[in-house]
Amino acid sequence: MNQASTALVRLNLETRSFHAPADEGWLALLSPQVTRSDYLRQLVTVYGFEGPLEAAFAYTPSLRLFVDLRQRSRAGLIAKDLLALGLRAHAISTAPQCLLAPFSGPVEALGWMYVAERATLLHERVRRHLLSMLPNGPDICAYISAYEGVTGARWNELGHALDQAVRSETRMDDVIAAARSAFRTYLEWSRSASSFARGA
Repeated sequence: MNQASTALVRLNLETRSFHAPADEGWLALLSPQVTRSDYLRQLVTVYGFEGPLEAAFAYTPSLRLFVDLRQRSRAGLIAKDLLALGLRAHAISTAPQCLLAPFSGPVEALGWMYVAERATLLHERVRRHLLSMLPNGPDICAYISAYEGVTGARWNELGHALDQAVRSETRMDDVIAAARSAFRTYLEWSRSASSFARGA
């Protein structure tokens, strides 16, 4: 059995006040009245955050020494699902994007990655519900199926990367600050993106 990551445990505790509001968009899709439009709006919002986030990770110095970024690249799958949901390619390419710069180094980047990866812990539950509620479910769930069968492994790998990168209390404080910043940015982005998503 894998030992729990010390850094992940600390991050979970230190950011818990952000968890419920960050999960809100995904948990809303568990409604018995969920529609394709509800799902499309959530994907548009997440796409505008995760696309720029993946680009920022790609240009962060030394981050690849800690994580395999290819395994965690999923924004293209969101675009695939949006096309399957009927959004035109032009609308996807011109959708608003959250402005993010490359991070200073792996510690800051991993704090932000924690926020994006934490959402995957809800994806399997949401996927099962959408498959039972929406027509053509398998064709529109590529993104939330990306970690099917490996969610726990990916989460443990992230914990290992954090434990390797965060080897002092100062760095732990830095990664906590980065995760809090990421949560705040995501929540602000979700609010600002909602008007575009409603019209998508």
